[in-house]
Amino acid sequence: METPPGKETFLRLVENNKGIIIKVCNTYCRDKSDREDLAQEIIYQLWKSVHRFDAGCKFTTWMYRVALNTAISFYRREKKAAAVVPFTGIDMDIEDTISTGSETEHRLHLLQQFIGRLKDLDRALILLYLEEKSYSEIAEIMGISETNTATRLHRIKDKLKNEFSNHSK
Repeated sequence: METPPGKETFLRLVENNKGIIIKVCNTYCRDKSDREDLAQEIIYQLWKSVHRFDAGCKFTTWMYRVALNTAISFYRREKKAAAVVPFTGIDMDIEDTISTGSETEHRLHLLQQFIGRLKDLDRALILLYLEEKSYSEIAEIMGISETNTATRLHRIKDKLKNEFSNHSK
């Protein structure tokens, strides 16, 4: 294991790969302030664990792993805190999400809703799949076997297809 990147290198790497943080935050949080909180927590966890970064691995693989683990923990913590939500606290941004009402946008919105209902790890798997990561990359990021990755993704895709067919009935 080589020495971890210094502060300047770390900041540059995070800046160059901030899309990973944005995608993870958008997948696990609906509210803008929650997404901002999660992004800060991810960056903090990246910095806190940079000494464990193995330079033999791709930085983005390590970054996804830390970001997803942080997001899952954050989501679980927030879910417990929000167990009781007053009706007035419900935020409905339907107009922002489906502004033109096109069929494609409507289906994308439905896909986001269906993905939001998945279990934490399944949501992480499908996020990486939609990012066009290979099964071997997904397996490395998630710390599971490639066979397990393929099996789980197949089941997730079937579940999402069923959601779409049940919704259109």
